[in-house]
Amino acid sequence: MSAILYTLIPLAAVLAGAILSTVRRPGAGFVSAMQHLAAGVVFAAAATEILPQIKHDASPVATLLGGMAGVAVMLLLKELEGRAKGPVAMLGAVGIDILVDGLVLGLAFVAGEKAGILLTVALTLEVLFLGLTVTAELGETIASKLRVIATVFGLSLLLPLGAAIAMPVAVLPTPVIVGFLSFGLMALLYLVTEELLAEAHERPDSPLISAMFFVGFLGLLVIEELLP
Repeated sequence: MSAILYTLIPLAAVLAGAILSTVRRPGAGFVSAMQHLAAGVVFAAAATEILPQIKHDASPVATLLGGMAGVAVMLLLKELEGRAKGPVAMLGAVGIDILVDGLVLGLAFVAGEKAGILLTVALTLEVLFLGLTVTAELGETIASKLRVIATVFGLSLLLPLGAAIAMPVAVLPTPVIVGFLSFGLMALLYLVTEELLAEAHERPDSPLISAMFFVGFLGLLVIEELLP
């Protein structure tokens, strides 16, 4: 239940991003900086919480199978996003992306509450950016700002659904849990390398913007040290 409650934080971030984007569309430099920051935070959460849990409950076969499944699903998602044309197709691809994010967040809570809290911070930044960009794209085809905001927020409800789907994993045997965690780890690494950073580098860059990745990484490490 705690994982579902924590999804209220990124849900609020999506709504805030959607409202902000309708008021003033963010500049390319700001978006790139946010993507670098979110990538650093997500990478730190994956490296410090999910990966150690997989190594602690060592199960090579489960790690391999779960990791392969994670890579396959994320590459399929990339293919779907590449073929998406028009607002309906785009929303479908984004919806699947958000559902997977919720699933990964739920799996983080399976690894431990601390891991879940840290990943909540990471995904909050990621979906904030998602709310900004999706709202801006929908605004080009939908005239009503209220309808755009409602559509984006409706999509974000797939986040708690994904977390709820992951919750039953906690009672499964340890090797199965390890497999699911390996799946989540691959999904997070894909998010960093193939989405956040890849898209960030398509926009104007500078040393300060690039440094935001390390700000995010070190920031999450500090938060981890401060948590009991």
